[in-house]
Amino acid sequence: MTIRTMHFAAIVIAMLAMAAPLRAQDIKAGDLTLDRPWTRATPSGAQVAGGYLTISNKGAAADRLVSATTPAAGRVEIHEMATKDGVMTMRALPNGLAIEAGKQVALAPGGYHIMFMELKAQLKQGDKVPVTLQFERAGKVDVTFDVQAVGAQRPAAGHGH
Repeated sequence: MTIRTMHFAAIVIAMLAMAAPLRAQDIKAGDLTLDRPWTRATPSGAQVAGGYLTISNKGAAADRLVSATTPAAGRVEIHEMATKDGVMTMRALPNGLAIEAGKQVALAPGGYHIMFMELKAQLKQGDKVPVTLQFERAGKVDVTFDVQAVGAQRPAAGHGH
């Protein structure tokens, strides 16, 4: 390699490092910031999957996640899981999920989540699932959920575009 080629390669590598892909914390909608949307791979024939992310409201007014859609599923609902007296329950939130002003809401396994129902195909680790979230104030926001391993409890480090 000539010195000129090595300098050119170093410049290209530096430029690529500076042009890192947008991470979910860079997804902003009004006063909301969306961080690391992800879901789990599903077994063949599965009809449901959960979607997870963290929503931060940096504004002075509350907002609400009212619905979601994806071409990957026939229906999408916003759900809450809770354990009371040792019994776990899951229920749809027909009025959506409130995101209070100045607060953060984590959608995570065992708690609030987006329920993808009537899946049209198996979700495989490494896939990307396009989802449109509808907020009361912030409006529609297109995000991509990264498909993690079956049984994952959190997104893999470095994921969340």
